[in-house]
Amino acid sequence: MSNKGFLPVCKADLQERGIKQLDFVYVLGDAYIDHPSFGAAIIGRVLEYNGFTVGILSQPDFRNPDSVLALGIPKLAFLVSSGNMDSMVNHYYVSKKRRTKDAYTPGGEVGKRPDRAVIVYCNMIRKHCKDIPIIIGGIEASLRRLAHYDYWSDSFRRSILLESGADLVSYGMGEKSIVEIADALNAGIPVKDITYIPGTVYKRKVLKDDFAEAIFLPSYDEMLANKKKYGESFLIQSQNTDPINGLTLIEKYSEHCYIIQNPPALPLSEKEMDEIYHLPYMRAIHPSYHALGGVPAIEEVRFSLTSNRGCFGSCNFCSLAFHQGRIVQVRSHDSLIEEAKQIIDMPDFKGYIHDVGGPTANFRHTACKNQLKTGACKNKKCLFPAPCKNLDADHSDYIALLRKLRGLKKVKKVFVRSGVRFDYLLADKDDAFLKELVEHHISGQLKVAPEHVSDKVLDKMGKPRHEVYKRFVAKYEKYNKELKKNQFLVPYFMSSHPGSTLKDAVALAEYIRDTGYIPEQVQDYYPTPSTMSTVMYYTEIDPRDGKPVYVAKNPHEKALQRALIQYSNPENYDLVKEALEKCGRKDLIGFGEKCLIRPRKLAKEKSATQKTKDNAYTKKNVSKKPKNNINTRKTYSDEKKASGKDRDNGRKRKR
Repeated sequence: MSNKGFLPVCKADLQERGIKQLDFVYVLGDAYIDHPSFGAAIIGRVLEYNGFTVGILSQPDFRNPDSVLALGIPKLAFLVSSGNMDSMVNHYYVSKKRRTKDAYTPGGEVGKRPDRAVIVYCNMIRKHCKDIPIIIGGIEASLRRLAHYDYWSDSFRRSILLESGADLVSYGMGEKSIVEIADALNAGIPVKDITYIPGTVYKRKVLKDDFAEAIFLPSYDEMLANKKKYGESFLIQSQNTDPINGLTLIEKYSEHCYIIQNPPALPLSEKEMDEIYHLPYMRAIHPSYHALGGVPAIEEVRFSLTSNRGCFGSCNFCSLAFHQGRIVQVRSHDSLIEEAKQIIDMPDFKGYIHDVGGPTANFRHTACKNQLKTGACKNKKCLFPAPCKNLDADHSDYIALLRKLRGLKKVKKVFVRSGVRFDYLLADKDDAFLKELVEHHISGQLKVAPEHVSDKVLDKMGKPRHEVYKRFVAKYEKYNKELKKNQFLVPYFMSSHPGSTLKDAVALAEYIRDTGYIPEQVQDYYPTPSTMSTVMYYTEIDPRDGKPVYVAKNPHEKALQRALIQYSNPENYDLVKEALEKCGRKDLIGFGEKCLIRPRKLAKEKSATQKTKDNAYTKKNVSKKPKNNINTRKTYSDEKKASGKDRDNGRKRKR
């Protein structure tokens, strides 16, 4: 494949295009994948469409500061992003142990980007370029735009704007704000005077402007001294993520240092979304990566379609509402069909469109008509604790889209694999979407996220009560039976979320026992920056009502909660036994149907008795030594073989 269709990545590319100096150099923590599922590709193509030249400097050697000059010094600014993931989440498990693979690096190799990539890259640039503007964006910068709790250092950190030495944060999705920034810089406006653009954060030594309608958050020193103040600050932040009714926020660090967050950029219209996804993406990894084994991340999206962005589900442990906003933005049917035809024409397309969705697949319009006029409600959620009376729960547009896509020539199946919000689905009075989902769009199993069974924990998560999920399961099974389908539900569960005690974890284990589902994977709660749940984790207070929240922070207790969800794994036996004893639930240790584990003591006594008999036999028959000493205790792999394939593949047994 020729490199001509890609954005420039080296000086040879610049010479070939006759570019003496780029307008922007985009320093990126990921490999360069020119596909609209990757933020750097979108920002690069949007700037190119608006007449600017952009080069992609992917994964420069962070051990060599000179590497950031590989494409020269840009005319207007450096753009810096860690990539599609936060670099710390990319590098570490929740246990803080290093991950062994990086899906966004050629060959899955680890160690190609630094921890806290945005800060490191900016410091590298500043070593050479004291005055060049630096604009930071992407998920890492967006979620650290104000003071925040950092799980990996277990500390309360300042705005990334101060730690990086950058000039502006373009937060959220960034297409609108980056063009306005580029136009301002191109017009000769100094970066210090670019203070008016929605979706940006800037810093000031002195507050000269009129901030009559702004909200002054608790100062950094106040929050550092009193965790409750951080909870109060984040509650205000979460109430001002809307572009229509959100206000300017000001965070003081000293008498000569202020961080100012402008309200978010307006959501993209359907036409604007279509234009962005129609840009000339190569829809592939850069050719230079083929010899290195490719880039794993492309495989998840090669044959998928992004139909929406934004999420009014607003789960407390998720950063989507804080980053993308609550107002759902969609592409037109024509735009999606056109992209589907491009996928169909790809040489290795096998007839399967893997997904048609986004943050939540079945959100295809705003939650209600009021959102586009007055914005999302500051003090109410659309689905929690129950669907709002103004909620427009209607799947008709999504149904029509899926029908058009599966009617295309050469398309065998269209799957829905991104998350389906089951409480929104149930709020729709018409079951047409659920029926079509079951009949046409599931690849053997549907993944859903009830997260827990304890209503107390679900409240802290911002998720619907467990009864809602049970109603969904009943309907799902009903339509599978009617349509003669043998399709499973794969529920995602989370351990150790703020509010979850060992007793709650036991209740979840009992539910898993009763449904016959054996989780292959469990998500141990991960406190990532700027979520309501992370604030609860750090402060041990629920910012919504100021009440204390129980938080499992001790690694051993977290291990106990996690083990309970996977109680059937013999490797977890000791942890499960300890957890049950601590909770006073020894009734779950035994041989009854309701027991989670069997008493190992009896097995040991039996083994000792057998050993005595064997010794007596040996003395009596000294000359008859056994040929082998085989341990006949059933292993975990034996149990898996004996109980069928579904024990190990994470699928729920048919009820």
